[in-house]
Amino acid sequence: MGPDGTRLMTIPRQLPNAITVARIPLAVIFFVLLLLGGTYGLPEPALRWTAAVLFIVGISTDWVDGYLARRYDIVSDFGKLWDPIADKMLTGAGFIGLAILGEVSWWIVAIILIREWGITIHRLMVASEHVVAAAWMGKIKTAFQGVALGWALLPLQVLIGLDAWTSITFILMLIVLILTVASGIDYIVAQVRGSRQKRA
Repeated sequence: MGPDGTRLMTIPRQLPNAITVARIPLAVIFFVLLLLGGTYGLPEPALRWTAAVLFIVGISTDWVDGYLARRYDIVSDFGKLWDPIADKMLTGAGFIGLAILGEVSWWIVAIILIREWGITIHRLMVASEHVVAAAWMGKIKTAFQGVALGWALLPLQVLIGLDAWTSITFILMLIVLILTVASGIDYIVAQVRGSRQKRA
């Protein structure tokens, strides 16, 4: 029975974790296809479209595994730790790939990745003591990263024009940058407060 008293369908307890782990090889495949597609999907637009669809499917599974874990009360420490790591591998592959192709500025990508992987390393360092789950601001940040990267990866310049497409992409990336830095500060503040409370 679920928390609301309704009967729940039985699903394998490891299904949410399996979905999380599947995002890791998916990130590698997506990254390779993105680079093979070329800048703005030239000379291989089919590969660029395929890479974009793989990313959108992959980032969407973040909601799926979280929903399954909460709905069927099978939230695990493994999922709390590796779900954000898998997300960062997928989004990191997108940011780095777009920077390599010259579609997103390296300085934006560098700041985002320093924040993302700095906090990921901290999560791994303290994992033996306690698992740090993603906070609400971090979840909003990840969701917006998914939207912005999804837009940037789809070669929509063929429909709306290159200038409009690149301008919208740049604005979305700036918003992502602000949210990423803000959520990083929120994470640090929360960890400092937690450490002080433990000492007290």
